Amino acid sequence: MVTTASPESANNEIGAPITSSSASGAANETPEQIKRELEAKLAGIQKAFAQDRYPTYEARVDRLDRCITMLVDHQDALCDAVAADFGCRSKYVTLLSEIMISVGNLKNTKKNLKRWMRPQKRKAPFPMNLMGAKSRVHYQPKGVIGVMTPWNVPVAMFFSPLADALGAGNRVMVKPSEFTPRTSALLAELTAKYFDANEISVCTGDAATGAAFSALPFDHLIFTGGTGIGRHVMRAAADNLTPVTLELGGKSPVIVSRSTDIERTADSIISGKAMNAGQLCISPDYAFVPEESLEAFISQCQTTIQEQFPSVIDNPDFVSLINERHYDRINGYLDDAKAKGARIEMLMPAGETFADRSLHRMPIHLVVNPSDDMLVMQEEIFGPILNIKTYKNIDDCINYIGDRPHPLALYYYGSDNSEKDHVLAQTTAGGVSINDTMMHFACDDLPFGGIGASGMGHYHGFDGYKTFSHAKAVFQQSRVNLAKLAGTLPPFSEKLDKILAAQIKK
Repeated sequence: MVTTASPESANNEIGAPITSSSASGAANETPEQIKRELEAKLAGIQKAFAQDRYPTYEARVDRLDRCITMLVDHQDALCDAVAADFGCRSKYVTLLSEIMISVGNLKNTKKNLKRWMRPQKRKAPFPMNLMGAKSRVHYQPKGVIGVMTPWNVPVAMFFSPLADALGAGNRVMVKPSEFTPRTSALLAELTAKYFDANEISVCTGDAATGAAFSALPFDHLIFTGGTGIGRHVMRAAADNLTPVTLELGGKSPVIVSRSTDIERTADSIISGKAMNAGQLCISPDYAFVPEESLEAFISQCQTTIQEQFPSVIDNPDFVSLINERHYDRINGYLDDAKAKGARIEMLMPAGETFADRSLHRMPIHLVVNPSDDMLVMQEEIFGPILNIKTYKNIDDCINYIGDRPHPLALYYYGSDNSEKDHVLAQTTAGGVSINDTMMHFACDDLPFGGIGASGMGHYHGFDGYKTFSHAKAVFQQSRVNLAKLAGTLPPFSEKLDKILAAQIKK
């Protein structure tokens, strides 16, 4: 059945072992049954929202505090669940990339919420503004927000949208990924312990549940995942005219300038690529490297990996691929590149092998100067492969990026400010980090989102608050009947001619 968070489950042992089937749900139900259950759940939450359409500042802070407490008090259980779903994922990776960032998102919203909730002053038109008329923007909760989260960072993508949606005064339904069943089940269990089911409801289930979830008439829907699925989500939402925020992905490029320190840059890029075994939507996908610096770049990548991961197979710090299907997918990309003549450098200690697919562990591979007909240059990698393309002229890099779908992220390494500004002006990407990778996502005060094939809309901080709010325009007229005083009401006279002439001119 469709598993939803409920107060009854709060009595269960937190983090108790589960089976994959108990987390996937919907195994014995028809799509119509799933649809009816989700619609009933949504109807209950909509009814609860209708009884309190504008939660107080104190109520919103209380919800944010409960999320923070949930994360802090159960961080070990969450790390264990994520590690079990991946097969191997260091608790430090989860603490750094998920728990810490989520707590930071929630605290940032809490810190700024009182200011964000104040009506914003806008200018009333002349001459009403001289007579005491006022214009304001009131940010009003939209209602019930649907959140669809991915498997690669299942905790952060659960709580980061929650920080924005709860701060804006909404209630939320969440559909976590079926590919992380233990984490999804634990999040449902914990949420039921800390929240009423009509505040936040977690709906676990498989692809059938996801399809039914995306077709619900939410007041806003945010989806994080692949571009192909994002298209289906948008089509389903369109039937209800549900506004959507899509955080998708794509092939995020890196431009390595001749003005940079090549060893330090390679160290930074490969460290970013190694994070979560490349299973991040903003992981660097391909890097442009000056042709004369290619071997120095590859050598430093090898050195960095040897320093960080002296072993791979038995190293608890090295993150596994999520499952064998993705392991086979990455192997398929590499086999295709080999068959088409690519040079491939494997960053792995001598003597180790990754042939055991049941472990789904794989070292980083550098594919050097791949041709555009190779799968590694056609598909989003989302794994431990970094493509390297050499270049002579920086504009060749810019043109290559511009001829392809807009990426979710772009990275530039260099100390030439003029060149940096040229790259920023002539490329389009969801977000950019300079002399680092992925750090723009960690900035709470920066909007995060894609453009075109990499997504639409933004969240994080005030931009997320606005995404999940309705910006209601409010005009308040002064006590003076200005329309009558100005002669803009019938019967019209020459007085109006003078007013219009004064305003309608070059």
